[in-house]
Amino acid sequence: MSEHHHDHDHYTKGIMFADDRSIDPAAIEMLHKAKADNVETAHDRYAAQLPQCGFGDLGICCRICLQGPCRVNPFGEPKKGVCGADADLIVARNLLRTIVGGAASHADHSYMAIHCLKEAAEGKADYEIKGSDKIKTVAAKLGIDYEGRPDNDVAAEIADVALQDFGNATDEPMRWITATAPKERVDKWAELGVLPTNPDREIRAAMHQTSMGVDGSPVNTLLASLKLGIVDGYAGLQLGTDIQDILFGIPQPVKSEANLGVLAPSKVNIVVHGHMPEVSEKIVEWAHKLEDEARAAGADGIQLAGICCSGNEVLMRQGVPMAGNYLSQELAIITGAVELMVVDVQCFMPSITKVASCYHTKIVTTTPIGQLPDAEHIPFTPDTADAKAADIVRKAIANYANRDPQKVQIPTYRSEAWGGFSVESIVGALSALDAEQPLKPLVDNIIAGNVFGAVGVVGCNNVKVRQDYQTVEMIKHLLANNVLVVATGCTATAVAKYGFMTPEGAEMYAGDGLKAVLKAVGEAAGLGGPLPPVLHMGSCVDNSRIGDLLGALAGYLGVSIKDLPVAASAPELQHEKAVSIGTWAVALGVLTHCGVVPPVLGSPLVTKVLTDDLDQLVGGKFFVELDPIKAADTMIEHIAAKRKALGI
Repeated sequence: MSEHHHDHDHYTKGIMFADDRSIDPAAIEMLHKAKADNVETAHDRYAAQLPQCGFGDLGICCRICLQGPCRVNPFGEPKKGVCGADADLIVARNLLRTIVGGAASHADHSYMAIHCLKEAAEGKADYEIKGSDKIKTVAAKLGIDYEGRPDNDVAAEIADVALQDFGNATDEPMRWITATAPKERVDKWAELGVLPTNPDREIRAAMHQTSMGVDGSPVNTLLASLKLGIVDGYAGLQLGTDIQDILFGIPQPVKSEANLGVLAPSKVNIVVHGHMPEVSEKIVEWAHKLEDEARAAGADGIQLAGICCSGNEVLMRQGVPMAGNYLSQELAIITGAVELMVVDVQCFMPSITKVASCYHTKIVTTTPIGQLPDAEHIPFTPDTADAKAADIVRKAIANYANRDPQKVQIPTYRSEAWGGFSVESIVGALSALDAEQPLKPLVDNIIAGNVFGAVGVVGCNNVKVRQDYQTVEMIKHLLANNVLVVATGCTATAVAKYGFMTPEGAEMYAGDGLKAVLKAVGEAAGLGGPLPPVLHMGSCVDNSRIGDLLGALAGYLGVSIKDLPVAASAPELQHEKAVSIGTWAVALGVLTHCGVVPPVLGSPLVTKVLTDDLDQLVGGKFFVELDPIKAADTMIEHIAAKRKALGI
């Protein structure tokens, strides 16, 4: 463990004051190395883009048809595009297409997982189904009989139900929604006409709706945005998490580490990056099997590390350490110590092959839709997963001999990090206090004010803001005010790097009331100390775990999710997925913070609907605040108002 391991304020010291690109000293060190090595990074490309297009920033430029591009001038003429679309319609259409992009990404992710489960259940894939408990849970909510049946038979039927949702040609809603979402929410969505039927059908319809000459009503277009957010929440997040838990098992608390210092100077370093655990789980399996081959090649073994959500997946199930989040992917290669980076889908930059060309690192792509020039493509299918994973790991081992010691510089920064806090593991920890009603201790402490409320912090890095700064400062303020924080995706990796996901973090960051609760639950559950003050709940698709936890709390209290003392935040959002996830959270009735201004301000109507009118429709809304302390205070005030309405 490095000397920086317990230095929870190291991000504010020394070199950090000399650079505004990140608060992560490991990232800053590698950015300086990139400059010395004459290697371009995302920060350089961002600088080259400045000034960015003001019309695009406001969302008032339109490229939907070939009469454009059209732009609307908020301070003069023109006021309409060639077809007559004004700022309100242009912004609404652009927003819907953004949400469609996010929903399509997550729905396709879950579809790949369903396909893998189906083949595994039928004995046609190189995967053993590990989530027996999850099979029973999912079967029960879908109304599938599982008593006395082999797990594989039930899993195959679950996969069939999921596939039927993608093939639903009726006007009945998705079965996964009616089986999973709170009935009060389902009824509300049906009343508003935004209850999805078939994710592929809804995505197709939304693209049609936003094409030239179809929907001219910005309000109707915004309602479709709400529907596509719900598509993301259930065809993407919920389905993906459920299916992956069946395939790979329900995560349980596991101790690991985070930051670039997890890379090993004398081992074969393999980085898994992307979002699909079908790939990363097999890489982990074969890395363990081929350790002796790595030693025979002169290394001390194999060191695995993760970037983005593939990293979160194998952290929470296998304890694999996280090398970093989105803005760290190029920097991991710049260490000069990575033999191979394997990617699947989502969030890997096209630049990584160019960066890798400056070192010895191999880049391997694995999916038909996720290919890169100058990378080696090794198609990964469920029936060839073992052979392909072994091949990839052996390529990394063979590449170890090509490492140039003169180019190696691994930052020493790393922090302990606990992951794997699924809803099941959280309820399991609470059951140590009350086996009959495990949610009662948490609710009692919320009522007593020891836990003032809860915030789910999710999303990305964005090169427009200082890496990790807004996330860390906001969470520090929330914790000090006794607000419990759960985190997923790149946000989870951000806070893992700074000691928030350790038992010691409870002592350092939590207010007195929250600290006492974390100690009581952690010790009762046999963890030997308090729970971390920020609970790692997994990858982007695992935001559904947050939805499940909110649904369980609302059900226990007999209220709607919109009445709970909770909020959500994406302090550094950049991907379309973050926008669609946020829309789902708002549809659930949750106040949702954006720490980067989305491209909607060119339309006063759209801005008002998103930040005001949606509250009247679904009980949730967005707010934008770039200052992390002010954002935290707004959420704390919202939580206080919800507590008062509940009489607590």
